[in-house]
Amino acid sequence: MRNLKFHLAAGVALSAVLQANPVMAQDAEAATEGSSQNTPIIVTARRQNEQLQDVPASVSVITADALAKTGADNAEDFVQLTPGVTIVTGTAEAGDTQINIRGINGARDAESSIALVVDGILKTNTAQLNQPQGTLRQVEVLKGPQGALYGRNAAAGAIVLSTLRPSDYFEGAAKFSYANEDTIEATAHVAGPIGDNLGFVLSGYYRTTDGFFENIFTNSKTVDDQEVWSVDGRLIAELGDATELDVKARYSQLRGASINFNASFHLPQFAAFNPAFYEDVNDHEFRYYNNIDPSNDQDSFDVSAKIEHDFDSVTLTAWALYSDVDQSLVADGTSADFARYIPFPAPTQTAADVAGACFASTAALTGFPVNQPGFIGPTPVPFLFDPATGSTFGPYSPSTCDGTQFQSREQTDISGEIRIASNGSGPLSWQLGLYYLNIDRETGVSLGADTGGAVIPQLYNAPGTSNPTSLLLADKFDTDVYAAFGNIEYEMGDLTAGLALRYDIEDRSTSSLVPNVLDPITGGPINPGQLFGTLDPASATYKQLQPKLSLSWQPNPDLNVYANWGIGFKSGGFNNQGSSAIIDTFYGDGVTPGTIDAGVTIFDQYDKEVSSAFEVGLKGNVANGRITFDLAGYYTEIDDMQFFEFFVGSFGLLRVVSNIDEVEVMGAELNVTGEVVDGWKLYGSFNVTDSEIKANSSRPYTVGNKSPYTADYTINLGTEIDTPLSDGVDLIVRGDYRITGPTWFHSVQDQERPTIFTALIPISQVNFLPAEFGNARYDVARRDTYGVLNVRAGLEIGNLSIFAFGENVLGEEYIAEAIPAIEFGGSFISPGARSLYGVEVGFKF
Repeated sequence: MRNLKFHLAAGVALSAVLQANPVMAQDAEAATEGSSQNTPIIVTARRQNEQLQDVPASVSVITADALAKTGADNAEDFVQLTPGVTIVTGTAEAGDTQINIRGINGARDAESSIALVVDGILKTNTAQLNQPQGTLRQVEVLKGPQGALYGRNAAAGAIVLSTLRPSDYFEGAAKFSYANEDTIEATAHVAGPIGDNLGFVLSGYYRTTDGFFENIFTNSKTVDDQEVWSVDGRLIAELGDATELDVKARYSQLRGASINFNASFHLPQFAAFNPAFYEDVNDHEFRYYNNIDPSNDQDSFDVSAKIEHDFDSVTLTAWALYSDVDQSLVADGTSADFARYIPFPAPTQTAADVAGACFASTAALTGFPVNQPGFIGPTPVPFLFDPATGSTFGPYSPSTCDGTQFQSREQTDISGEIRIASNGSGPLSWQLGLYYLNIDRETGVSLGADTGGAVIPQLYNAPGTSNPTSLLLADKFDTDVYAAFGNIEYEMGDLTAGLALRYDIEDRSTSSLVPNVLDPITGGPINPGQLFGTLDPASATYKQLQPKLSLSWQPNPDLNVYANWGIGFKSGGFNNQGSSAIIDTFYGDGVTPGTIDAGVTIFDQYDKEVSSAFEVGLKGNVANGRITFDLAGYYTEIDDMQFFEFFVGSFGLLRVVSNIDEVEVMGAELNVTGEVVDGWKLYGSFNVTDSEIKANSSRPYTVGNKSPYTADYTINLGTEIDTPLSDGVDLIVRGDYRITGPTWFHSVQDQERPTIFTALIPISQVNFLPAEFGNARYDVARRDTYGVLNVRAGLEIGNLSIFAFGENVLGEEYIAEAIPAIEFGGSFISPGARSLYGVEVGFKF
């Protein structure tokens, strides 16, 4: 509560002092902008053009004006401006994004929980959420299940983007900014007619940064550095008076770092030796010392075509999309303290170059200052087995003893839709359509030994190479999706009722790509799951009817009282084959020496997620549109919520998706915007979400805990000034203060759980300690409340603009994510963005 009071006080004080501390561009703001200009905001969130005020659901809108004034251009920016929505992105690699809307989260390695729609085309690979999508003109964030509109993987909501269309005249713009950490960003576009019935848009984007953090071992800025560029093209042709063809293509390339994590231990009994063994994730000081420079490559290409034909009474729309996104990463390993690459108890048992390199690097690094409670002693043998000279590395150490990791994900999507919709002004409107999607995906996680040579960036490297593979999880996934959908809406005076239905059938199959070879380190199968038999192909079909009902009462044009209910659906799927066997073997019963009774159940196949959500609200405006408001309450039940789990131990590392049987979420949201005088606006919003795990057969002891990745509340406060100083010169000052409440990132929260150390103690040289001495307690793994203030101020002088900006100007040091690895005894934590200050120059014609 002290943190909350501080953040609220800071927001109020800054607003009063600056008179320029705005909040978010959402539905209330958009309505205000529209009302003050007597032009209503038009949205396409429900696949049709309609006024924002008429939509019977919560929709946050960031208009072109707000995009320009905030500098927002990607999903992280949009989320920061939207109440009730949080995001984790770029912590592991660039395409890794989890967006949480009202308690429903997109689990890492599973499908997303939000639909991404760009210019009316559904993009199924949300790895592109980290990328700008061309020259944006409007962003719409729908909250609540949108499966009836957009099908699978829209259970939490949808992000609908609209980009620039060519007009009858040439136009263009360019912007360039420079900020600390050698952060350079540039955008440019040109658009206009090519002939009487053909227009184009061509845009480009470039950004580079050295990042906020430095690798102290290599004395280099190779922790969160990044360089990305993209090119977008669009052609719109009028094929007669009633037909329009819209063709788009984009290419993006990203090169940067990956795995921006430190480890934080949560072993309270070990804290008697060193307090750092029981660390609050919010107090961690981030230091990096990897001996492997992490890298992340992402290449993205997609092309689409959409055609619309007006038949007077109905409109036919058809589109097709091809998308190809390939990404990979190289990083340091995690397994040093579990002795995967360290034959022990004595160096005389080492015969491999791997162990020799490990012992040599440890001897050379003895005393190197790794993060506490880490310590590098004369030998790499874990301190539990050699308390006199042993080491505690933690993951991502400067030695070769933790090996290397390579991960890859290659995905190609082909999708298409055909839809026919009514095209009239009568009380009845309707749509009918068909949809198809094919996904071809290959994923792999490979651990390799570090012999001191170069990392070979491929999934399998033979023994005798500089980077022999010692664990490999690699699978091919094929998916076909078929869907039919429709909706009908009828106006009865002040009342409007609507029903939408969509039926999705998703056929999935998987097969292992792991060769039948041995691990040169352990002598066992290269995938431990192969110990229990062959990894046979598997397939499954997931089906779901997704209805949505809506009711709206508008007694006058300035008030809309509404209610809606809908079903959301995320397909089930497959973990890397052998995952279940690995977990059962190492964490199964606690009877076999070296194992623990972890009380966790993982399957190679996880179930579909189905959510049922109800919302009631009202939206409107008073004082001739100078004050706008919307208030909503919601209740959601989620069955088999998909959740990401991370395991690390002597077997290496394992990423899996599990199911939480039942989660209940309820909350409320209030947004208010006021235009005090012409040119000065005030904003405020508050969202509170209460969640509870009702049943969880994967980890039964977590019942009663909160939904992972769900902030208890979000608060946005702010103002905006846009006023002329003289003819042709406008002053613009804008700021956004966002407070994000406490957040758990795992289903295990206040519990104490056994760890791999619990298993090691009885067989170690310190076996006079009870096994429970190695248990972990995760009450310190919750992210605390934090607030981020962004401010922009500048002048628009005709077609020229000059701005100064600051991001996180209060210097808040917060964590972006904590991934508890429950049986490891700690969390992998990533820092949030630090302060960025710069200048921006723009020109348009």
